[in-house]
Amino acid sequence: MRFPDFRFKPRHGAGLLLALNLLACTDKGSSFTPGPVTPPGPVTPVTNEDARAYADYTELVWSDEFDGAALDQAKWKYDLGGGGWGNNELETYTNSTDNAYLNGGNLYIKAIKSSSGNITSARILTSGKKDFQYGRIDVRAQVPKGKGIWPAIWMLGSDIGQNPWPKCGEIDIMEVRGSKPRELLSTMHFQTAQGTHGQQGTTQLQPADLSDAFHIYSVVRSKDQLRFYIDGQQYYTFGNGGASPNPFNNLFFVILNVAVGGDFDGNPDASTVFPQQMVVDYVRQYQYK
Repeated sequence: MRFPDFRFKPRHGAGLLLALNLLACTDKGSSFTPGPVTPPGPVTPVTNEDARAYADYTELVWSDEFDGAALDQAKWKYDLGGGGWGNNELETYTNSTDNAYLNGGNLYIKAIKSSSGNITSARILTSGKKDFQYGRIDVRAQVPKGKGIWPAIWMLGSDIGQNPWPKCGEIDIMEVRGSKPRELLSTMHFQTAQGTHGQQGTTQLQPADLSDAFHIYSVVRSKDQLRFYIDGQQYYTFGNGGASPNPFNNLFFVILNVAVGGDFDGNPDASTVFPQQMVVDYVRQYQYK
């Protein structure tokens, strides 16, 4: 959309009056003395915009340890409903404690298939509660597996209401195709200079199924750079991938979910066991001092 030009254009009379006023102020008989001009101060950098080593991010500035009796509504809200979510997914997301609950200091996000074949799961997000910019985000989690099971730890641009996807940007910290539980995927989605959907990322083969144990999935965000880690070991660096405009310096919110079926890993088959769950020990944001 092209916006009209509202820049002020003075009429000739207004310009003449301004010139006469300036002449009067500079007349030899005037007592007007110009005051000192204060130079602009230094630009204050955004907190943590510089890239530092993983271990330098030691100041815990936000977290959820999931130690309570119920999900903290001051930190999280639920996405609800079905309809495929743009990927032909099969699940319907609910806010039922059957699909998302706390137990023993962990968050459980559980995909359930009913006797009638309906599939429910949960998707929680910090949108409207907490936005994140620069720093390190750690999520310690154990993921599920099975054909058609799709666990994800990811982020969306907080301005998605004004700049619809993919312009707002998407950061997939961790995705796993349930049929390939040794493959860790990290992908960025964005708008290209041509206004189309672009993406760039990596697939990292792990020595064992990611479903076998808890792992810490991390992204370190600094100005014009994202770095990705598993258990403190870096495996990928991303600049902007040709995004135009670049959304990855903006505020983002966190999303945790378990999807079922759809374009990513196909639909469950006879080998897929239900229920399947992602167990999350904590979500933490660290910054350097």
